[in-house]
This record gives sequence, C-alpha cells and structure tokens, in this order.
Amino acid sequence: MDSTRVTEQPTSFERPQPGVDPADPRGALPRTPPPERVPGTGSALPVQSRSGGEPPVPGAASPDTVTPDGTGQDPAAGSGPEHSQPGAGQGTEPDAHRPRPVPEGIPVQPAAGHGRPVRSPDGTERRTGQQAQPGRPTPMRRDGDRLRFVGAATRRIARGIDLDEIVMGLCRATVPTFSDAILVYLREPLPVGDERPTGPLVLRLRRTDRIPAERDTEGGFAPVAPPEPSELDSVGAELCTVRPGSALAEVLRGVRPVFTDAPAARAALPELLGEEGAPAVPEGQRAILAPLRGRRRVIGAALFLRRPERIPFEADDLLVAAQLATHSALGIDKAVLYGREAYIADELQRTMLPENLPRCTGVRLASRYLPAAETARVGGDWYDAIPLPGSRVALVVGDVMGHSMTSAAIMGQLRTTAQTLAGLDLPPQEVLHHLDEQAQRLGVDRMATCLYAVYDPVAHRITIANAGHPPPVLLELGGRAEVLRVPAGAPIGVGGVDFEAVELDAPAGATLLLYTDGLVESRLRDVWTGIEQLREKLAATAQLTGPDHPPPLEALCDEVLDMLGPGDRDDDIALLAARFDGIAPSDVAYWFLEPEDAAPGRARRLARRALSRWGMEELSDSVELLVSEVVTNAVRYATRPVTLRLLRTDVLRCEVGDDVPQLPRLRQARATDEGGRGLYLVNRLARRWGATRLSTGKVVWFELNHG
Repeated sequence: MDSTRVTEQPTSFERPQPGVDPADPRGALPRTPPPERVPGTGSALPVQSRSGGEPPVPGAASPDTVTPDGTGQDPAAGSGPEHSQPGAGQGTEPDAHRPRPVPEGIPVQPAAGHGRPVRSPDGTERRTGQQAQPGRPTPMRRDGDRLRFVGAATRRIARGIDLDEIVMGLCRATVPTFSDAILVYLREPLPVGDERPTGPLVLRLRRTDRIPAERDTEGGFAPVAPPEPSELDSVGAELCTVRPGSALAEVLRGVRPVFTDAPAARAALPELLGEEGAPAVPEGQRAILAPLRGRRRVIGAALFLRRPERIPFEADDLLVAAQLATHSALGIDKAVLYGREAYIADELQRTMLPENLPRCTGVRLASRYLPAAETARVGGDWYDAIPLPGSRVALVVGDVMGHSMTSAAIMGQLRTTAQTLAGLDLPPQEVLHHLDEQAQRLGVDRMATCLYAVYDPVAHRITIANAGHPPPVLLELGGRAEVLRVPAGAPIGVGGVDFEAVELDAPAGATLLLYTDGLVESRLRDVWTGIEQLREKLAATAQLTGPDHPPPLEALCDEVLDMLGPGDRDDDIALLAARFDGIAPSDVAYWFLEPEDAAPGRARRLARRALSRWGMEELSDSVELLVSEVVTNAVRYATRPVTLRLLRTDVLRCEVGDDVPQLPRLRQARATDEGGRGLYLVNRLARRWGATRLSTGKVVWFELNHG
C-alpha cells in the first residue's frame, strides 16, 4: 500500500478534527471515511500502546512508529503528521464542517466508552473498531497534547488587559476543547493590590460559557440541527455567600483543583450553585472545581463541566485546570490593578482640565479632549478659558512633551501658573515669558508648546502670542477659513528667548479654533498638510449653514474631529473653539472721573442717563447706589483719574478702575464705624461682583439682571 498521502495543514486554533459526527452536540466536525484495516490485526484502527505507559508487546506496532496509513511500518518509509488521528487514512475527503476554533487543535474529549483500548488474543493492545463512532476524536492522553493545550490557552488568557478580556479568554480557551461548559465566579468586590477585603466572602457569577447551539454555515460548514437542551444549562447561581468554615470555604482554602465527586467538593456544590443547580452537575469525574488564587488571596473559583456522554476527566486534567486557574487569577489580579491605575489616570486628567468652561461676555466657547489611546489615558495637552477684567477673556491651549503621569503633572503646574499670570492681566508675551521661566524651574527637558490669546469684545480685537505651537485657524462669517500668521517662537522650557505678540481683528460672528498637534499631525501626514486639511474642513462645514449663519460650535467641534480616520491618531488632542459675538459700541458707556469729592455725584448722573438711553430706568436706583459706593472707595485712595464703564449684554455690568493695586475686602462694619458698608451693599444687591488686580491698579465690577 502506498503510504504517501496529502494532508491539509490547518492553521493554529483551527486544526480540524477527523471523523466527526454532524449530530454531535459539541458541533459538527470534519467527516472522514472509514479507515482501512491494519493487516494481521482485524482492527479498524492503528495499533497503539496502553495509555498507562506499559511497554508494547514484541512484534506490535509502537505508537511512535505508526504511519498515517495505519500499517505500523517504519517511519522512514513515509511519515504523515506527527499527531495524526486514527482513521485518517488515504482518501480523506475535504473538511465539510469545522467546530468553533480551539487552541492549537488539541482534540476534544470523546464520549465515554468509545474507542477504549482492549487487548487482542495475541497480546497486542488495540482499540475496538466497532466502538469508534464518527465525530469522537481521540482523547488528550498524551502529555504533549496537554502541554500544547495549556500553552495555547495561557497565551490566549495573557492577551487580555482588562478583567472581561481575561475571563473571556479563559472561557473561550477551555470550551469546547477541555470542557463542555465553564462557570467563572469572582469575588464581589475584587480586592485591589494589597488592600485587605472587609466583610464576608461573596462570589458573583462573572461569566459562563457553553458549547454554542448555532453553527457557522459559511465556507463549506455543514448546517446541523441545534443540540437538545442539556442539564448543564441549568447549572449556576448568580450570587453566593461563602460561610466561614463551610465545605466551600475549605475547598477554596485548599487552592488545588478537585473533582466534584470528592465528598468535600460535592458538599460545596449546593453552596456555590444553589440547591437547584447542584444536582445538575454530572456524576463521576466530569466536573472540576478550581479555586482562583491571586497573589495574596483567593479571588474566585472556576467550575469545568463535561456532559454525561463525554469521557470523564483524568487525574492529569487536574494539573491542566490548576495551570488555567493560576494564569487566570494572576491575570485578573493585574487587570484589577490596571483598572485602578486607569481610574487614577482618568481622575488626574479630569482634574487637570477645566470641568466647565466659563460664561464670558461677548464670546461663546466649546471644547473637546481626546486621549492618545485607551491604554494612554493621560497626556500633556490642555486648554483653558480665563475671564479677565474689562469683559475680556484669555484663551489658552498647550502641549507638554510626553504621555505619562509626569507630563500630566507638569501640565497641571503650567496651567495653574498661566491662570495666576492671567489674573495679573499681563500681556500675552509676558505670560509666555514667565511660563518659560517656570518650566525651567521644574527641571531640565520640561518642554511644552503654548498659545495664549486675549480677546476684547468691546474693541473686537484679539492679541496672540505663540511658543512653538501650531497656528490657530479663523473661520469668518462668510465661510472663509484662514490660518493666522502668528510668529511661532520657541517652545516653553528652552530659556533665553523672546516672545512676540500680534494684534488682529476679531469680527463678530467669526470663530477661532485653537488645537494641539495631535489633531493635524500623524504618521500618515505632516503637520502642515494636516493644518491645510483642517482649514478646508472648516470652510466646507461653514458652507453647509450658509454665509449669514455660522455653524453651531458643538457641531463644528464634532465635524473637526471627524477628519481623523481610523488609526490616524498618535497623540492626544485638545480643542478649543471661540465664537466672537462682541459687544456693539452702542451697548458701551465709558467715562473718566477725576479723583475728587464730586466724582460720586457725577458718576450717578452719568449712569442714570445711560440707563435712560437703553430703556432700563427700573435699574436706576440700584445702579446709582452701587456706583456711588464703588466710586467713593476708588477716589478716596486714587491719584489718577478713575474709569467708569457700563456694558449692556444679557446682564448690566459696571466696572470701576483706579491706580491702587490693593483689593477691597468684604467685612462686617461695627455700629460705630462711619464707613465699611459699601461692599456689603454691593454684595447684597448685585448678582455677582468681584475685584481684579491689573498691572496699572485694579478693577472692581458688579453685575445686575435686567428684564
């Protein structure tokens, strides 16, 4: 007989199993024709030795010399695959159906009583041909099979990062290769690291997996009828409490996997599965209860189940279950630690960025932030909007080098420094200069880029200074998008460089877009190509709403982020959009008052006229009283003219400025005090009030609602 044949070599995790019955509830497997008989033995299967390792009878074929055609000839005469299955003889037809992929093609356990070894009259051990039914693959009796299965299963478990991926990897690796069903119970809640759990030990059913009832009919897979319901489907309780000293507690304390036919394990099943689920566990060695022990303590349990018609587990299968449980428990421990670190990273990033953007006069704001990846949740990108005196607003966006906790910490320090410098009302170039000094004090190689802009809604102007950051893009009301020409400057942290500021028009209805380089730069394009694509995207979006209606800010931010394709993001992204509404000149009243005793009276008259012109006479009494008190405090200490400005927007805002840097403080006046009640009145009557220090003095302001 010609011992040469062509054998299909399946890929890893999808190696077909020869001789599978389509009606097998485990799933339809490849069908093979009846094997040829071995001459001189009368057996339909090749001669094999006992699984127990007894030496073969002289003259019998050794398992190591069995050839693919089952003749027992010398391997040198023609050898097939090293682990070819019995009955896979010449003329094997192509696979008509395959089961769900299993790790490394380790054969699924056959049913009990099929293909068991018997001894022939001549003393040669063989497997009975009449008991070998199609669809019943050879059991995992070789140590090499178990080692390959354990290696493939642990690799699949190790691929998981979070808790669900690891548990799913355990279930998919064991069903149907090792067991027909698996139940995974985990501690509720799971302890993190070295923290000591409190309260009773509660196990929750985290995941259960069984042989699927549906078959894939694509690619030549033969459709089969769904299997009948099994008693394994009723196994499992959602929650169980482990009582101290109970049988389940003793099994978990023992750490090692055990067969459930052992008295201690059988007594533990009702506590784990419930009184209704425990009787459904098959008798004999068809269930293994494996505790899941992490680095410090038991964190759960896994129950491996086989149907009654399947061959029972063997003693060596306890070692397999122990390996699976150990790798899964350690992976779960690491996943819990990773989840805690991810939570800390999320909280750190959330606190470093503004929770809500402020509501500023004459400008509307929207923002977005995207981390670089799910596994890199923190980065150095930030944005901010800071209200300034005179109804102005500072717009800031920056990017610290790196994607780590250190980068996020440096970003937080620079953002805090920028807020402090903005409160001093310093020019943009001075703010960047002080940020550069602060970055050098934080340490070497603390590099960052930053763009700082100040918008004045009254003058409809914006002043911008740049420190190595991508230039902003201005979208005008008519739909024209323009990349603003701003001197790039050196990054923050270089030291010894000067920063330059430019002042540009900011027409009403225009939108300014500030962003970090993660939006426009990636492995697929350079930064200037990305900036041009961004400009084109803004112009195309503006065309959708027409020349007289700017696109909504939130929708505009979403459209901008849509320009990022799958896998086109290598860096985190910070995006800040500002819509300039401005304040019309007719809604602004501005005066200079000499620091003299008559100044409060003149301020009351000027405020009354402005309110009358705006049709807001109902506020005259309150405004005159508050303006008189604030101006009185200003002229008492000022040496230069005092400024008074009224702004009409959605609220009425009054601002009084002088050249004294000391800020007023609210205090409770005593009954004998002649003064000290002005700010108390402002605090009681005004909607909001505040005081801001300027480089030339201070500004005290208050706001009142109007109908």
